[in-house]
Amino acid sequence: NLLIPNPRDFKNFVSTLENEAFHIFPGVNTLFNALMNQKKFPNLDFSNLRISIGGGMALTKSVAERWHKITGCPMIEGFGLSETSPVATVVSVNAKEYSGNVGLPVSSTEVRIADDAGEEADFNQVGEILVKGPQVMKGYWKKSDETKLVFTSDGFFKTGDLGTMDPEGFVKIIDRKKDMINISGFNVYPNEVEQVVSSYPNVIECAVVGGLNDKSEEIVKLFVVLKNKSVTKENLLQFCKQNLAAYKCPKEIIFKKELPKTNVGKISRKTLREKKS
Repeated sequence: NLLIPNPRDFKNFVSTLENEAFHIFPGVNTLFNALMNQKKFPNLDFSNLRISIGGGMALTKSVAERWHKITGCPMIEGFGLSETSPVATVVSVNAKEYSGNVGLPVSSTEVRIADDAGEEADFNQVGEILVKGPQVMKGYWKKSDETKLVFTSDGFFKTGDLGTMDPEGFVKIIDRKKDMINISGFNVYPNEVEQVVSSYPNVIECAVVGGLNDKSEEIVKLFVVLKNKSVTKENLLQFCKQNLAAYKCPKEIIFKKELPKTNVGKISRKTLREKKS
């Protein structure tokens, strides 16, 4: 294992990789994106790289495809939480290209999708992802009441993540349940909007949260970090209108120099929701 004490020091991160033959590269979407924006990164020796795996947050298609082009190694994705120690599903390491899903349940693990009533959802229907297996925690330490809230009567852990399952058992993440935005009765999933915006040229990274307009109605609020100032709000809005339903398009667009991150490098939507601008 190669320990990188400060992965946010991307310049030194790349310098370290220049002297190492690395085989497996795990990380989060923001890390992969930041590394690829370093000038020296494409010149690294990727001949030993066998597995690139993303987790912790949604992996955007634009980042996955760019990573594959630069490194020659396809990006696979996994899903899990601290409560599932941490893996529940993962794409096969033999995958030849980015699939857009998080694969199949790992050994001895059951996964099902539950609708709002707690019943098993149909294939490709959005619902909460439930997990049961030997790696799932027994409960929160000395918090029995909280533990009861996150388990079903038959022992499945409620992840709080929304997803779908296709007829072959492959799971796809839609978004965190608490991050879903309700626009006049229609559900908007931030991940979907972020996938579209992140594919626009000169967008380094972006994040979507729910905000409120002057009438206290929920709206889609978009935060964007750009490579340069050649992109305008009108450009992004027009692009969204071409690729998203009207109610999913952002009503407010805010340009930032950088987006707030958690300790593990994930974009903090919670911090963005709390900011007034």
